[in-house]
This record gives sequence, structure tokens and C-alpha cells, in this order.
Amino acid sequence: MKLSEYVECDATDLASLVRTGEVTPLKLTRLAREAYDEVNPRINAVIEFYEDAETVSGANGGLFHGVPFLRKDIGASEAGRLQENGSRLFKGCRSDTESYFFRRAREAGLRTLGRTTTPELGATVMTESILNGITGNPWDLERSAGGSSGGAAAAVAAGITPIAHGSDGGGSIRIPASWCGLVGLNPSRGRVSGGPNRQDAGSGLSRDFVLCRTVRDMAAALDVFSGPHPGDPFIIVQPKRPYVEELSQPTGRLRVGVARTSWGAVNLDPEVLYAVEATATLLQEMGHTITAIEPPYDPDEYRRFYYLAATRASWLEEAARAMGRTISADTLEPVNLKRYEYGRDLPLSQAADFQEALRRMRFRVGEAIHAFDILLTPTIPIVPVPHGGIYSAAVSADEYVEASMSVCQYTEVFNVTGQPSVSLPLAQTTSGLPIGIQIVGRFGDEATLVRVARDLEETRPWRQRQPKVRAGQLAITSNGLVLKFEQSSGIESFEQACGRY
Repeated sequence: MKLSEYVECDATDLASLVRTGEVTPLKLTRLAREAYDEVNPRINAVIEFYEDAETVSGANGGLFHGVPFLRKDIGASEAGRLQENGSRLFKGCRSDTESYFFRRAREAGLRTLGRTTTPELGATVMTESILNGITGNPWDLERSAGGSSGGAAAAVAAGITPIAHGSDGGGSIRIPASWCGLVGLNPSRGRVSGGPNRQDAGSGLSRDFVLCRTVRDMAAALDVFSGPHPGDPFIIVQPKRPYVEELSQPTGRLRVGVARTSWGAVNLDPEVLYAVEATATLLQEMGHTITAIEPPYDPDEYRRFYYLAATRASWLEEAARAMGRTISADTLEPVNLKRYEYGRDLPLSQAADFQEALRRMRFRVGEAIHAFDILLTPTIPIVPVPHGGIYSAAVSADEYVEASMSVCQYTEVFNVTGQPSVSLPLAQTTSGLPIGIQIVGRFGDEATLVRVARDLEETRPWRQRQPKVRAGQLAITSNGLVLKFEQSSGIESFEQACGRY
């Protein structure tokens, strides 16, 4: 297998090739390393490709049978590996915990080869940090890959691995999926265990899952990572059948609520709104009933919740003490230092207010959307933005909250309600940048999302769209000349390139 062939395959393709003996897991690891060497210097998505990558443990079997995988530098952990949370405060720290997530990954044949960038503490929607620098979007290196799973998204979009770990506490899988042209699912609360030390993390707001390129990889990943463990606080309804079997099941006719208006301070980019309208029309042509919906929550109440959710002071203080370090401008970036100081000064009674804000929001959103089987919304109201901006400046806590609320207006609400929601790369701007469309299901009903996502992928396929920066576009001639194969160039072979140049 050549690198140019490797990057064309999704995880399901690669697993099938290993299963039939056409390629080995070791060969896939070496191809992932080749892809990393070629594109990572340009996108800065992978901060560590393991030195022992060729000997990492992983079952030669399972659904993924040796497929290369990457870990986000925050969230689910691997015992003995660096986990720095994108922060100078945690620089050099290694986890002593093997998460259930990565135990399941290994048992399913995923071979974790390295870790990807995240903004400090996973706190913003742009993957930039003092510790690790800026992660570029493979579709346009001058623009953000999104966050906080931006490194994972950029790595998958650029072809380093076909699938990668991410986590989502307010849109951190779905936003980079939208901006990098990928499939990004945030599962139902409780679908994927956070054990043994992060069950129901962030008061139930945060979940670990993956970013990938195809719906069938998403379904297979659900089968791998779903399921309760002892110590989980609750067990949600379990699926009737494996999620990969949902790919062959009929969808039926659904009641679809469509968000055509802004749910926050930022208005929809016209091209994003057009993409929502086009998807709504497509669903209607499939036989579903389409109804416009208004914002299902009160912005003022959402703002209060957001302030309370932004505090992690006690966790940071405990971590700093354990490491013998101090929290200061030398260890935290300006925005996160201000968030820490804000949270540190809140009275303990605010904890009860936070839980009550969560309860009210779940109840009111639940009532507002109860009539619908699925919702159709933008993933994010804007197209990929240039690097920098408010998250790299010394802004106040108020400015940070307002900026984050405006960007996450369609995503974080479903972290609160616990509903499954997936961003699908169904559209592009006139300049060729990806636009993600979000489909939201009922609580515990990932099966319907799998079927609807399958229908949309079959009708509006996206695999033929490729970013500007992608592995497998370089070749070295016998005299050392480097040729770059652009996806739009029409060059189909090395020989053809030599003849042209």
C-alpha cells in the first residue's frame, strides 16, 4: 500500500484490508508516520508521535483490526503517557490512569500512535496555545481548525490517521468537525463511560468520542466505545442492535425541527444559512416533515449558566498542589488565569445555582423540542476564521463568555440536555471551506442519527472533497526533486507528473 492509497481509505476500509491480509498493522503504522512527517510540519496537529509507535499494544482483531489512532491531549488518558492539557501548568505530566476509553480502543484493534493539540485546558474553540503553538486548518492554513479537538480534526482531515479521539464539553468535537470537513458526533450523556476517574465529567456536560470521515466509521466507533461500566452513575437505554447494523435499516418518516434563526449574539453567515436551507429541502424531498423552530432557550439564562460552567478553580488548585506548582501568569494563559480568578472568588453556594441552571435549561429545552424526532441546525454560525482574535488576547471574563456563547450557540445547549448531536460536512462556501450541519436526536437515540446521517451521506457524498494540505501529495524523484500533487491538478500518477513537469 502506498501513502496516496492509505489517505483515501477510511478506518473501515483499512480494517478490511488488514483482515484479508492485504496490509499489516505495522505497515499502517509506518504509513501514518510517513503522513505525519509529510504534513504535520505545516499543520501542527500532532505534538507527539510515539517513539515506540511500531510496538504499541493493540489487538490484531476487533472492528478496527490495527487501524492507526490518535489521542487528544486532554480527556481520556493512557497510563504512562504524557498528558499536558495544552498547558504550561501541566508540562511534562504523565497520567497514571488507563481510561476505559483507551482500553476499549485497544481491544477493538485501534493502535494509538500519538497525541494531538488542544487549546489550554480545552477551553476555547480555536486550537492555539503558548505551549504548543497554532494548529492550522488543512483547508486553509491561515484559518483555525476549530477547538478544542482541533488537532484531532486537522490530523484526520490531512490524512495522518482516518480516525482520532476527541472530547466535547460544548462543541469541541462538532466545531472542528465542521471547520475541517469531518463527521463529528457528541454521543448522549452516559453512552460512553468516562471511567475510571471521569464518570459524567463536568456535571454531565463532557463526553469522549472520535472524529472521522464517514458515517460507517462513526457507527463502528459507537459499537466500540458504547456501554456502561461499574461505577457509572447511571445506565442509559441500550441500543436494540449494533450501530453498524443501523446502516442497513430504514429511516422512516421523521418530524424535523429546523433552526433558521440565530440562537445567540452572532447572526448566521449567509452561506451557513443557505446550507441549512438546502439540507432542510433535501430532508423534505426524502419524505420528512419540516417545521421551523425558534431558539429553545432564554439567552439571559444561558448566559448565567455559561458563567458558572466556566469555573474550574478547585480542580486547578488541586492539580497544582499535587505537582508542586503555582497558578500564575507563567503557568496559565491570560484568559484561563482570569477564568480561574473568577471561579476562585465565587461563593460555594454558587454550586447549587449551577445545578439549578442546568435543570431549568434541560426542562425548558426539552419542552420546546419535544414534538420533533430530530433537529436540523447549523453546527456553528460562522465559517472558519483566521487565527488569533479574542482567545489570544488578555480579555475579561465577560468578554470571554460573550465570545464563547456566540460561537457555541447551537452546540453547548445539547451538552446540557445530554442529547446526541452530529456535525456532517454537507456543504462548502463558494471559496471551498467546509460547512458543517448539525443533526440532533432524542436522548439515547443515536440509532436514528446513524440512519439519517447515512441517508444524507449517500445523497450528498463528501469523500471526494479534499483539503489543500493532505498527505500523499508529495513524491521524490530519482534526482531528489520534490513534486507536489494537488488534489485538483488532474495528476493521477507519478509517471504522469514526471511527463508534465
